[in-house]
Amino acid sequence: MSTATPWTEGRLLSLQTRRPRVLFGRMYEDPAVELGAFPAPGARVLCIASAGDTAAALAAAGHEVTAIDLNPAQLAYARGRLTTGAPATTGSAEHLLAAGRAAAAAVLPAWRPAALERFLRLDDPAAQARHWRHRLDGPGLRLLLAAALRPAGTLATAVRPAFRDVLPHRFDTALRARLARGVARHPNADNPYAWRLLLGRELPGPPVTPAEPAAAPVRLLAGDVLDHLERSPAGHYDAVTLSNVLDGPGPAFTRRLRAAVQHAVRPGGTAVLRSIREPGPAGPGAAAEDRSLLWGVIRVLRL
Repeated sequence: MSTATPWTEGRLLSLQTRRPRVLFGRMYEDPAVELGAFPAPGARVLCIASAGDTAAALAAAGHEVTAIDLNPAQLAYARGRLTTGAPATTGSAEHLLAAGRAAAAAVLPAWRPAALERFLRLDDPAAQARHWRHRLDGPGLRLLLAAALRPAGTLATAVRPAFRDVLPHRFDTALRARLARGVARHPNADNPYAWRLLLGRELPGPPVTPAEPAAAPVRLLAGDVLDHLERSPAGHYDAVTLSNVLDGPGPAFTRRLRAAVQHAVRPGGTAVLRSIREPGPAGPGAAAEDRSLLWGVIRVLRL
């Protein structure tokens, strides 16, 4: 039995048509988290297809990868990137990010592309943290983010209610804190996710994920990850990584998903769960290790 989630239709905004569309042209998660947590190469791994970046990285590391997605447009896009090396395109998320960068650049000199590029070429996290505090995270940025991301903000009111409820109540403050944490920890100069997020460009030099088919075939499935896990043989997977799956559905879905992961992943296997939510009492887990700078919580669970 399928459990409906807000990811089914591939729409972030309330005004978008019901036709499924590509949400993510690139993935904003660092597969180094999975590569450090998963078993030795050759493991059977399940991930969300999304834009295909994580599936490609796991396959390149020698894992036997299954990638699943509810959104048919997103799955077709990932298939093209993984099987024929099709180039990245612009999804709904990238359009929103571009609008935010344009708004910041229009009124804040430190957020104009040339100034941001100088910041992104820094390779000393201590210098990056000072630059962030003194030049980028000023009153102007705080006003812009508050106007866009607080509950009555322009972006928050445009996002579909199921996603709006997932965002932290003060997402503007949470996002600034995550960016500050990330730039103080990871060198910008070799962080492709910082370039992608803050400047909308790829890191100069060779691409992070090659524009070639995945090194090993990735099994691509259309469907609900919860249904798939429940129908899988017990202990079939060695590891799973699920990003945003818990962001949107309610508590009943969460309980079923946890039970399904326990069923489908072998004892001693690993599950990585990412969420945009703010951490609870258990803290952020491995969120600071992810160079994409966005996640509130990353749990690495041994089953």
